[in-house]
Formats: sequence, structure tokens, C-alpha cells
Amino acid sequence: MLRTVNRVALGLAGLVLLALGGAALAAGTGLSVPSWWPWYGPGDVVLSTADRERWRSESWFWPVVVTALAVLVLLALWLLLAQLRRARLADVVVDTGSDGDVARLRGRALERAMEAEAKTLDGVAGARIALRRRRGEPEARVRLKLEPHASPARTLRALTEEAVEHARASTGLAALPTDSRLHAASHAPRRVS
Repeated sequence: MLRTVNRVALGLAGLVLLALGGAALAAGTGLSVPSWWPWYGPGDVVLSTADRERWRSESWFWPVVVTALAVLVLLALWLLLAQLRRARLADVVVDTGSDGDVARLRGRALERAMEAEAKTLDGVAGARIALRRRRGEPEARVRLKLEPHASPARTLRALTEEAVEHARASTGLAALPTDSRLHAASHAPRRVS
């Protein structure tokens, strides 16, 4: 989806800039422009003094301009942040062992299998796993919610030896680097009587 948004946004920006630039070039070189066009020649200005005074007296104009510009800035920031965010891995290449043939395992399927196994570990209240980087060399980003009684060191060791190792072995990868983040699950306080 991000690729489609990029192409549409770049296409629209390009068309608008091309139209404005072509019209300004046509007016600046003295070619004929439509009657509604705001300037007609090299000595003309975009907004005359009368136009500026008229727009300054309108109470609705400047709030609309500022709001439109703020929306454009927010959309541009959203697009920039979307570019910086790393996409999830669509599939993982698995060597089948026969004549260099490979199979493609869906990234989401591997993530769900790892999550299901991580949730069965002692002291884990919830798990979220995302695969990143390249197909042949994926990297797992693991977020675990730990119950109050869980030992972080023991849980991390069990995660590495079970869920991550099983995923690595089943896909035939030489290594599966993992970035693990552990968070404590919120719980209601106990009543003491």
C-alpha cells in the first residue's frame, strides 16, 4: 500500500508543479494564457496590491490558508515517517536441500508460529513477533509481556532455546538474530486483610 501511496503522491505533486511551472513559463515568455490566469506577462505580479488588500479584509481567508498548509505539512510528515518505518518481511526463503531449490515460507505464518510457541513459555502473558531485513537473512523483533512472577533471564533463555531455535531449525537458517524487548504486564494489586 505504501508503494501505491508514494506513486500517487509523487504523481500528483509532479502534475501540479508541471502545470504551474508551464503556465508561469508561458506567461513569463509572453505567450497567450487563459483569461482567468492571475498574471499575463514578465512584468506582472501574482497578487496585485488590490488583491492583497481584498484578501486581507476577508476574515475567513487566512485561517483557511493556514489550516490547509498545516494539513499538507502533517500529510508530508506522515509520508516521511512511513518511509522510515521498516516493512515486515513478506516471506522467508527456505532451502529444500534438493539441487538448490528453495521454498518460500510466508513471514506472517512464521511469526504466528513463533508467537504461539512464545506464549506457552512460563511467565509470558503475551507475545508479538515481527520479522525484518532480507528473505535469506531474517531478523526477529520480539516483544514479550511478562507476568509478575516471571524471571526475565529464565524467560529470555527459554525463548532463545525454544521458540527462536525451533524457528531457525525449521527454516534451515544458519542464524536468526533476535531483538527481544520484555515488558511487565499490568495487574491488579492484591488485597491484604
